[in-house]
Amino acid sequence: MGRVSSTTPIGTPGGADSPKTPVARLAWLDALRGIGAVAVLLEHLLPWFMPALRPYWFNLGMYGVLVFFLVSGYIIPVSLERRGDVRAFWISRVFRLYPIYLLVAAAVLVMAIWMPVREQVPRDLSSVSAHATMLLDVVHLGGLADTMWTLSYEMVFYLVVTALFVGGVHRASGAFAVGFGAVAVVAGLLLTAPLLKGPWPAYVSGVVFFAGLACLISGRFQKAAAYVLGAMALVLLIFSGFVPWLGAAILAVMFAGTAIRRWEQGAGGLWPVAAATVLVALAPVWSGQAGWWWVRPGPWFATMALAGVTFAGAMALRERRLPRFLVWLGLVSYSIYLLHHPLLRLTHAVVGDVRDAGQVVQLSLSAAFVLVVLGLSLLTHRYVELPMQRLGRRLARRPSTSEVASPR
Repeated sequence: MGRVSSTTPIGTPGGADSPKTPVARLAWLDALRGIGAVAVLLEHLLPWFMPALRPYWFNLGMYGVLVFFLVSGYIIPVSLERRGDVRAFWISRVFRLYPIYLLVAAAVLVMAIWMPVREQVPRDLSSVSAHATMLLDVVHLGGLADTMWTLSYEMVFYLVVTALFVGGVHRASGAFAVGFGAVAVVAGLLLTAPLLKGPWPAYVSGVVFFAGLACLISGRFQKAAAYVLGAMALVLLIFSGFVPWLGAAILAVMFAGTAIRRWEQGAGGLWPVAAATVLVALAPVWSGQAGWWWVRPGPWFATMALAGVTFAGAMALRERRLPRFLVWLGLVSYSIYLLHHPLLRLTHAVVGDVRDAGQVVQLSLSAAFVLVVLGLSLLTHRYVELPMQRLGRRLARRPSTSEVASPR
């Protein structure tokens, strides 16, 4: 699993296509995704089963998420540029992200017969709309699985990048990284709650999202749809999200990942990455929405630093042979990411509270849980993700309706 020379679209966390595709993969990015998935899994597992081992000088889960977002920023815009085809890009994204996502959502609803759905999930149609678009966090609604919140920012990034690509300004990644970092600081100072409240952002965004997606895929009114969707994503990010400064900071991190790729290609410098890093680090310092332990300066700075060092270290080692198991974890990381939290809740409901049990019991239960998650992730990756990715690639190769009607 050594160095390869070309890339495939790799998202956060639901990134890449099958390892069996003709297009070679960047193994170091898979390794990073594997690290990120394990970090998030441990962040959720340790408080319930081995609380003594949970670190508090940094946040394991946010560390994993930041690694995911850097990977996504590094590869997604370049993937769209290489394709040069908005329609194919979105078909690929839909068939990459939605199958296992919908399967997990359905499984949680079935589990609700025995175990209540999370309290943060509204019991109305606004929740259906928010889950359908994946824009949960930016319309201030909870997801059926706790980890689904990050997919909101992944989707916002896709929509914004598409609009920038269609507008021909997509190569100014460093400027966007710094800009979103500045927005994060200002939002932290001025905004303490969503300005667009109630269920209607979920309803409106659902209608606009699917109408716009239909245009992007069909090719009809594609440019206008890209602009509308990008603008909607930004409005939701800043004015309707749970934590506006965090949403802007996440976009800054993702565009920093893109700026790193531009620098690698000789198309930009690293100073925007440094500037964006400083702004993101400072964003929660004076924010009115910074009451969690992990956004205090010490843990927040440490979390950011570890994510950055991890990404830089993997990038420095990209010419070397990487551990096969770590790369394999990256291949199944999207399944790990979505499956583990519902399974963790189910396991806790069955076995009860083991925080006061002996270390042998805690370790045995934790190891068994991880093995079950890895086994199920292997199955869902092989029998759900890969077949749907192949179907998406076949559909993406077919001409759109407008191309059939108006051949060139």
